[in-house]
Amino acid sequence: MTHLLDAVTAATSVNWWTGWKWTGSFTTIDLIAASTNALNGAILARRPDHYRNFTIVGVLLMALLGGIGGGVTRDVILNKVPGAFTNPAYITLSLIAGVIGYKLAYNDSMLFREGLFQFMTSFSLPWYAIAGASAAVSAGLPVLGVLLIAVIGPTAGRYYIDVSSGVPPKQFIRGEWFVGIALLTGAIWVACDAAGLGTWWSAGIAFVVGFTVRLLALYRGWEEPLAKEPAGVYQHSDGRPLLGRKLAGKSVREMHDLGLAVDQNASVN
Repeated sequence: MTHLLDAVTAATSVNWWTGWKWTGSFTTIDLIAASTNALNGAILARRPDHYRNFTIVGVLLMALLGGIGGGVTRDVILNKVPGAFTNPAYITLSLIAGVIGYKLAYNDSMLFREGLFQFMTSFSLPWYAIAGASAAVSAGLPVLGVLLIAVIGPTAGRYYIDVSSGVPPKQFIRGEWFVGIALLTGAIWVACDAAGLGTWWSAGIAFVVGFTVRLLALYRGWEEPLAKEPAGVYQHSDGRPLLGRKLAGKSVREMHDLGLAVDQNASVN
């Protein structure tokens, strides 16, 4: 009986300092995706159109939603214990990135750093798509399932943040091919992997294509077409700002109207 109790105690004891893993092709890619997406989550939570009087803890929770939300959703769908719960590096890096994002959200003139935010979302989106496609292939999913997971990974975290902030989820409104670029990145990774190019060659090619197309979409104003509306229905104006030509030369008042600036006299935590 004593030996049985000892075995139960050992099996249920807390693992305080184990599980840390930083390297390995999939782990490294997934950690890059999680940490950069957590940075984006904290910055997004501070953006005027998303900010809902969040506390500092609230902003960090938004960073966690952005950082590990997509990965946890992906792993649950693949019937795995989420890596974010078995490897403390995910939560640790996401919280550190959240603090950095909290500090970087506004410049000294109290203007929201939209350029930084869009650049970092362009950077993190392909990595999460690659990690999702890799995990789905390892799980033995057919190609359509692989591509779906490649989309879910980089977009689920944004969905959770948008819903928590009370705004329409990014996936469902007109934007710079957010879902399409995730799908494109996943498809390129699958093609490169099937061609036997190796993990990092496949990841590098898919990342460069996804990152480049995303930046071009932002600067050139490439957007998904809206659904056809009946005659006379009001179609929303271009109130969601892009980079490049759509932000160039705008005044502080115009930036404020777009939700990218706050009043100078207002306090920002």
